[in-house]
Amino acid sequence: MTVLIIGGSGFLGAELIRQAAMAGHVTAATYATRPGTASHASWYPLDLRDPGRVDAVMAEVGADLVVNASSGDADWAVTAQGPVRLAMAAAKFGSRLVHVSSDAVFSGARVHYDESCLPDPVTPYGAAKAAAETGILLVHPQAVVARTSLIIGDGGSVHERVVHELAAGTRQGVLFTDDIRCPVHVADLAAALLELACDDAAGIHHLAGPDAVSRHELGTLIARRDGLDASRLPTGLRAHSALPGALDVRLDSRATQQKLRTTLRGARNFCTTPA
Repeated sequence: MTVLIIGGSGFLGAELIRQAAMAGHVTAATYATRPGTASHASWYPLDLRDPGRVDAVMAEVGADLVVNASSGDADWAVTAQGPVRLAMAAAKFGSRLVHVSSDAVFSGARVHYDESCLPDPVTPYGAAKAAAETGILLVHPQAVVARTSLIIGDGGSVHERVVHELAAGTRQGVLFTDDIRCPVHVADLAAALLELACDDAAGIHHLAGPDAVSRHELGTLIARRDGLDASRLPTGLRAHSALPGALDVRLDSRATQQKLRTTLRGARNFCTTPA
């Protein structure tokens, strides 16, 4: 099988490349600014805002499976319209599509969200992700849209770097005690995405860990795992900050987990082993 990873130079993209190549798949990947370091993937520059380039990459790669792990933040053209353009191309070329979405599509008003819950975003980024979901399933009904939460690894994620910098005193800021999510390990997430791709899954799926933790608790877990002084991590309340967005969003992934061989571990599990 030929696999094309969109956003292969990112944190999740790099893990998807690693696992796809290990599984024996011919692997290609795209990048927006510079290619990643994986030598076992063919690299292609791609701007999702350019429909001609999207079609050209799809035609050249001839992918059986496309996994969109790209991130355009709140840029509507990249985050909302780009994935729909990609879905149209995937449908045109007969490629299976798995699109990675986010818990940012929810406001936090009901706290617990399963796959049947309708998006109610409160930030431009969340609105863009929600629009992409709707458009993708409209133009490519057999696609998988996989919502996830904070993605953690063994030292390489943004959150882990922030924890190290805060503990070292080289970064200003706090870790919120009222900002709660369900983190997932990047290896578990990548394995689950590829598993859904190889099954007959379609539609909305949730892929998050079972442990709901605050950003401060997650930081404490990471610090202890990595031998840092967790008492040096400053705390604060997001409710008292000017940052927009939901406070408490807990993705309920139990329905999807029952279909998977891959176990989505919780943060209290995967943060107990030293990096």
